[in-house]
Amino acid sequence: MSDRPFSVLVLCTGNSARSILGEAIFGVLGEGRVVAYSAGSKPKGEPHPGALRLLARRGIDTANFRSKSWNEFTGPDAPPIDLAVTVCGNTAGEACPVFMGAPLKAHWGLPDPADVEGSEAEVDAAFEATWAALEARVLAFLALPFEAMERGELSAALAEIGQMPGAA
Repeated sequence: MSDRPFSVLVLCTGNSARSILGEAIFGVLGEGRVVAYSAGSKPKGEPHPGALRLLARRGIDTANFRSKSWNEFTGPDAPPIDLAVTVCGNTAGEACPVFMGAPLKAHWGLPDPADVEGSEAEVDAAFEATWAALEARVLAFLALPFEAMERGELSAALAEIGQMPGAA
């Protein structure tokens, strides 16, 4: 492996909810082993208020989170990506652009908390459930010696992680 942290790009169509949470969880729990980004194929333009409320409740500064296109990660100035993780069914089925570094790909599909309608408490509960499911997957990933694993072995482990409870 290289001397830089392992880089993860979390992808979802709108880049407003699940992928934003994934970026935050990888960033917080990665503790220097992982650098995380998020993007979408059709970004909504801003993170969902429920995602921002959850991050704030967890003490995570929300200032740097934004909804952005995955095209930001395809040019010569883009950071190299080691792993692209889709967290929604739509992006899993889309033709992904070519990311610098020929990343591994994994699908960790989860229901979209942004689809929940109701009171702020009901929306917040949906975001908390998504956080819990993503956190479990990120912790399972971080428990792996991924820096030393062969590509095929890591790909198989990523697929298993994607089948954890809560998968959509």
